[in-house]
Amino acid sequence: MNMPFRRTGLTLLVLASTLGTLTACMPLMMGGAVVGGMVATDRRTSGTVLEDEGIEIRAKSRIGDSLGDRGHVNVTSYNRQLLITGEVPSAQDKQLVEQVAAGVDNVRNIVNELAVMGNTTFTQRSSDALVTSRVKANLVDAKDLFANAFKITTERGTTYVMGRVTQREAKRATEVISGTSGVLRVVRMLEYISEDELARTLPQPSAETPESSARVKN
Repeated sequence: MNMPFRRTGLTLLVLASTLGTLTACMPLMMGGAVVGGMVATDRRTSGTVLEDEGIEIRAKSRIGDSLGDRGHVNVTSYNRQLLITGEVPSAQDKQLVEQVAAGVDNVRNIVNELAVMGNTTFTQRSSDALVTSRVKANLVDAKDLFANAFKITTERGTTYVMGRVTQREAKRATEVISGTSGVLRVVRMLEYISEDELARTLPQPSAETPESSARVKN
């Protein structure tokens, strides 16, 4: 059964950014330890992660069937919020894509960022992919952020950032992203959580009992 979607309740903030220099790419390290994959820091449930993957697959397939080769459309889902980016030749096609996406199971909100224009070139799309890679690397390099708490995509120099984060994390991530070489604009599509909620999601250190401490010393 299709779920209704709403346009409200979503923080969508557009920020102009200046070009910055690219921080050298670093290994996927955080706090001195290799990050063990998305599950370790992704703030969605495992079920929601799978739902988002399914939404992207179904939306891409249905949009392709409806639109054919008339445009270039990308879809990105985070916590069942669907971002649509790319280019279509007419306003009618833009509306058609949104209507098709609205019929996908489990979608609760749609942000339609399609531009009515000709398709971008392979060179432009390659440049956008490189910018996304730079942004992800810089988020990893920022030791005060959990890089996998964010989902990043770039279209025509505009970098979209999704995630469930605190206000502090959103501000810091915006600084990192806007300072990344190639980013012309930042669009934040974030759901905010409190610092207390963040603390509850982090792994807690195991308490050491006197018996286990004695065994270690012996």
